[in-house]
Amino acid sequence: MADEEKLEGVPQLDRQERPVPVDVHGRPLVPQRVPELDPTPLQSSFIYLSIVVLICGVIAIGALELGTPMSSLWVRIPVLVGGIVLLAVTVDALVRVWRSIGAWWDVDRGRALFRVVWVAVIAASIVAVVAIMFIVLTS
Repeated sequence: MADEEKLEGVPQLDRQERPVPVDVHGRPLVPQRVPELDPTPLQSSFIYLSIVVLICGVIAIGALELGTPMSSLWVRIPVLVGGIVLLAVTVDALVRVWRSIGAWWDVDRGRALFRVVWVAVIAASIVAVVAIMFIVLTS
């Protein structure tokens, strides 16, 4: 039986060489990742800094749950330290996502626009963290 024969009920194989890889429906494949050419300074320390923020948050929330007033140093110091580190990590993430918009724009515009939403959410979270720090530190 030759490869060129058509059999009933058997799908036809597409064995053409293509310059752009396609999926099973014939649409061009979009890469899952775009390489980052210029990493941000805190990228390699993100996990360790996040652990500092987590511990500061546990201390501050635990103190508040135990009835400590917000004006206490048991609340203010962890909020100050954790807030500053959280702001640094969040600004670093904002820079990375902002750069990824430009990297994705030519590859997949939908993914680039989705990252614009990420930038808006990250910017809103920065405003929220600054507001919380202001409330706690001025109480």
